[in-house]
Amino acid sequence: MGTTVLIRRFAPYYKKYWKTMVFDLFCASLTTVCELILPMILRYITNQGMQDLASITVGMILKLAMIYFGLRVIDGLAAFYMAYTGHVMGARIETDMRQDAFEHLQKLSDSYFNNTKVGQIMARITSDLFDVTEFAHHCPEEFFIAFIKAVISFLILSRINLLLTVIIFLVIPVMTISCTYFNLKMRAAFKKQRYQIGELNARIEDNLLGNRVVRAFANQDIEIEKFRQDNHLFLAIKRKTYLYMAGFQDTIRMFDGLMYTVVILAGGIFMVKGLIVPGDLVAYTMYVTTLLATIRRIIEFAEQFQRGMTGIERFVEIMDSTVEILDEPGAEPLEKVKGGISFEHVSFEYPDDHNPVLDDISLEIRPGERVALVGPSGGGKTTMCNLIPRFYDTTRGTIRIDGRELKGITLQSLRSNIGIVQQDVYLFSGTVYDNIAYGRPEADREEVIEAAKMAGAHEFIMELKHGYDTYVGERGVKLSGGQKQRISIARVFLKNPAILILDEATSALDNESEHIVSQSLDRLAEGRTTVTIAHRLTTIQNADRILVLSDGKIAEEGSHRQLLEQKGIYYQLYMSVQDQQESDSAEGMEGV
Repeated sequence: MGTTVLIRRFAPYYKKYWKTMVFDLFCASLTTVCELILPMILRYITNQGMQDLASITVGMILKLAMIYFGLRVIDGLAAFYMAYTGHVMGARIETDMRQDAFEHLQKLSDSYFNNTKVGQIMARITSDLFDVTEFAHHCPEEFFIAFIKAVISFLILSRINLLLTVIIFLVIPVMTISCTYFNLKMRAAFKKQRYQIGELNARIEDNLLGNRVVRAFANQDIEIEKFRQDNHLFLAIKRKTYLYMAGFQDTIRMFDGLMYTVVILAGGIFMVKGLIVPGDLVAYTMYVTTLLATIRRIIEFAEQFQRGMTGIERFVEIMDSTVEILDEPGAEPLEKVKGGISFEHVSFEYPDDHNPVLDDISLEIRPGERVALVGPSGGGKTTMCNLIPRFYDTTRGTIRIDGRELKGITLQSLRSNIGIVQQDVYLFSGTVYDNIAYGRPEADREEVIEAAKMAGAHEFIMELKHGYDTYVGERGVKLSGGQKQRISIARVFLKNPAILILDEATSALDNESEHIVSQSLDRLAEGRTTVTIAHRLTTIQNADRILVLSDGKIAEEGSHRQLLEQKGIYYQLYMSVQDQQESDSAEGMEGV
């Protein structure tokens, strides 16, 4: 993205802090005046001494010294404000941007997260924004100071000697053009750095979360080698960055020396020829020094500028990610939910690969009905359930709840009335209590405990070292699969939704845990519209209706008994399960 575009996107963040910014720039102007006044004082003393040394009195020197000291006190106070309040303003802008990025991420659909590494996302909303604090503070400040110094220095130097000033200022555009090449290279290198940091974060996260798998397969050496390659690639990128920085800084030093050479050569000749007096040359040299320091500071700020622009660019890329699922105009809350669900000629294909998953599904689920979805993997069962809470929108067709089209319902109220229990339970890092209370944060402790009892989780929770205040670890690693599942069920009990989606909630559990969790799920499903995805057909035989999905269509529909009588896909699935159970039983007897 172009620099102008990025600055235009970034500028609105100053709006909340415009008073701070204005006073910061005012303080910057004070420090600039204090810096520019010294050459004028020395010029006056030098020229006065050259003309009439006797006219310089102690009182006059003392007066000038006191004026200058007073200005330095003002300079110190102004510099303190700039260093403290200015930086705090930058930190607040960084905080606002990070908050906006996080809030935007909450609105993005599964498609975004399916195609973006978590490590890259984390880098964009953390480390990428670190340099924004310095950028937000220093960018307007540095350019404002540079503008004041350049204008005032040019005016004063022109009054001293116009020809010499023109010669000096002609060097500045050449210096700027020469540095632009390295500036652009630095910008590209910084962006590569940011990307590679994200890749390193993703690699580390992947390894730490999958640490058990790594150790189970004894693949530590492979993981170390992968990390070594990523780490050395980051080093190579940084080496190239430092190469451009070195060339950039060397160019500055060369032009710096060139400008001083011009001052010595031209200034000395002009003084010999009487075109400039010694006091003016001293002042001239000091102003050129100030001007060079300002130019050097601005050009060196280019490194920080490019870092900031890179962070802003990666931030903007997040903010420009399309929010695919959002409240439609005129959407209203869903109230007094009965739980009727209807699919009307629904077709769906994932937006990133456009592979068709569902094809012309029409289905009516009555309030309080228990419906089970079975069928071969890839048949569209999970996708069908993901469409109900609008994790995705249908490609064609309409889904309704209690007769109301999903797109006419606010997302908050829609999802508040749907409870989901998944096979892969996610517990947040925190206590057992925190994870259950997540279902309804405003619930009191008694309600949380009651939800745990209904989920069959209270007894094992009380056996934990700290009961409900026991820390569960990252993703609940300190608990067994059955325990995590019962906590997730308690979370849904506390939420008390009208519609329940069970996505293979017991398929990863052992027989004993499955039995306990199944009892909890039966209690949870009472009086609710329930859609169950199951591979273990024994868990859904009591469903009011069983739908067999195959190749994105409803191939069969009926009760357990009716589907067995049809001797179709369901019959084949059921018989294969029976055969497997008999085989397992026979092997068990042989072992005995």
